Amino acid sequence: MTQLDVKNIGPAIKAASEPFSRLLEEMHRVIVGQEGMLRHMLIGILANGHILLEGVPGLAKTMAVSCLARGIKTGFHRLQFTPDLLPADLIGTMIYQPQSGEFTVKKGPIFSNIILADEINRAPAKVQSALLEAMQERQVTIGDETHPLPEPFLVLATQNPIEQEGTYPLPEAQVDRFMLKIRVTYPNRDEEKKILAKMAGSGTKIAVESVIDISDILRLRALTDEIYMDEKVEDYIVSIVQATRTPEEFGLDIASMIQYGASPRATIFLAMASRAHALLQGRGYVTPQDVKSIGMDVLRHRVIITYEAEAEEKTPEDIVTAIFDNVPVP
Repeated sequence: MTQLDVKNIGPAIKAASEPFSRLLEEMHRVIVGQEGMLRHMLIGILANGHILLEGVPGLAKTMAVSCLARGIKTGFHRLQFTPDLLPADLIGTMIYQPQSGEFTVKKGPIFSNIILADEINRAPAKVQSALLEAMQERQVTIGDETHPLPEPFLVLATQNPIEQEGTYPLPEAQVDRFMLKIRVTYPNRDEEKKILAKMAGSGTKIAVESVIDISDILRLRALTDEIYMDEKVEDYIVSIVQATRTPEEFGLDIASMIQYGASPRATIFLAMASRAHALLQGRGYVTPQDVKSIGMDVLRHRVIITYEAEAEEKTPEDIVTAIFDNVPVP
């Protein structure tokens, strides 16, 4: 795309991002604060990437996903993951029809547009694998037949980082399927006071209106692909990911703290998410700040640290922060 194209696409980007601004306003009618979480959920929708929300109970993770689903005119299923859940409970099964003597397919709840996988780490590995295969291939196999999942198809999973009893932690290879891992944090004092005023009443629910439909999402996704990314920004993204594998090449003395760096999937997702971030900002081009703004959520679950790093109480976030602080910005 040329510079002239970038100027021409600017007004189209601003007009196209307006429905998402209205969606954000609708979600904020219920959710107080958590601006970063809500915006990054919208980036996941635009970039066609699944999202893992991690935070302690009571931080409105499930409510945020429900508000997002209600704000979009689309199919939505909430699945409460439990230790006794079976893959068939998720994807469906074959049902025998005695009248005809044949088996017919009964599709499971995964055949929807937005899936909330609540407490994903409470389900056993087989169920997690069934879900994550659907996320990657966007299709499921029931019996001998393969069935495509509806478009758009987005999984938003939640997990509790502090309670380990009765949980089945997701393996790193499966966590890598999520485009973004969003850490949901506590509200500040002013936000908590607003939560108290809004939610501690008689129990009247605040309705979220549907302000965007599937056609808007598909149109915006196509527009996101048109966002201009300069070759210098592409090189910056590649350098960031390369620094998670060979940090010494970038003057970082943290190689002993990194067991495994980010895969090429991280490079692809970081570029896609940066374009989506630019669109939500109303711009037709990607800046290094877009990469920095979304980079932590793309990389935090892809950098596997060593025991040495754990002994020094270092986290993947510390490693990613050091990389962003040291890799030269174009």
